[in-house]
Amino acid sequence: MSKVVEIQSVFAGYNDELILKDVSLDIYDDDFIGVIGPNGGGKTTLLNVILGLIKPFKGTVKFFDDLQSGRNNKIGYLPQQNKIDKKFPITVLEVVLSGLIYKFGISIRHSKSDKLKADETLKRIGIYDIKNVAIGELSGGQMQKVLLARAIISSPRLLILDEPNTFVDNQFEGELYEILSELNKEMAIIIVSHDVGTIASHVKTIACVNRSLHYHKSNIISEEQLASYDCPIKLITHGEVPHTVLKKHNH
Repeated sequence: MSKVVEIQSVFAGYNDELILKDVSLDIYDDDFIGVIGPNGGGKTTLLNVILGLIKPFKGTVKFFDDLQSGRNNKIGYLPQQNKIDKKFPITVLEVVLSGLIYKFGISIRHSKSDKLKADETLKRIGIYDIKNVAIGELSGGQMQKVLLARAIISSPRLLILDEPNTFVDNQFEGELYEILSELNKEMAIIIVSHDVGTIASHVKTIACVNRSLHYHKSNIISEEQLASYDCPIKLITHGEVPHTVLKKHNH
C-alpha cells in the first residue's frame, strides 16, 4: 500500500472566503473514499485542491510516485456538471479520446494505439456499441459513462468523482458502483455523494467535510458519529422498504 497524495493542514477557499479549515488527509493507492457533508461545506473545494484547480491559502498538498495534479493525466476526474455542449457534433469515441490530450504537449492527433486504448475502455465501461453515436443522442446515464471512460482512459493513479449519480437513473447508479469496484483494484478512488447511505455499501472509508474534515476509517457510520463530526446530512437505510431517517438539526 503506497501513499499517492498527502494533504497537510490545508486552509482553502475562493478570493477572501475561507471554505476549508485545517484539513489533512492521506490517500493511498487502494483507497475508496466516500466524501460526504452538507451543501456548501467544502466537498467540491477539497476536490479542487487535490486537482490543483485552486491553490491553498495555507498548508501543503504533496503527490507521490510522479503523481502530479494536471500532469500526464494521472488524476482522472468526473465532474458533477459536465460542460460538453450536447449540440456539438462529436461522437462518443471522440469524447473518450479527448482524455488522452495532456495539459503539457497538447496534440489532437491520435495514434492507432490511442484508438485501441479507447476501444478497450469503452468495452470496459459497457458502451462500445455506441462509440460512433453523437453525444446529442445520449441519455443522462450514457453520458456519464462516456465521461467516466474519458476520465480513466489514461489509466490514472487516482480517480475523482463529484456526485456522479446526480440527475441520472437508479440503473446507472448500480452499474456505476460495479464498475468502480473493479477500477479500485487498479487505482485509488474518491467519490463525493450527498448522502452516506448510497455509498456506504461500496466505499471503504468515509470523509465528512463541513469546513473541517473528519476521516472515518470504515464505511459503517452512525447518526451519532455524524453528529460528533458536525456533519449534518441525511442517512438512508436500506432494507425491504428503503426509507430515509432525518435528524433535526440547526444549520
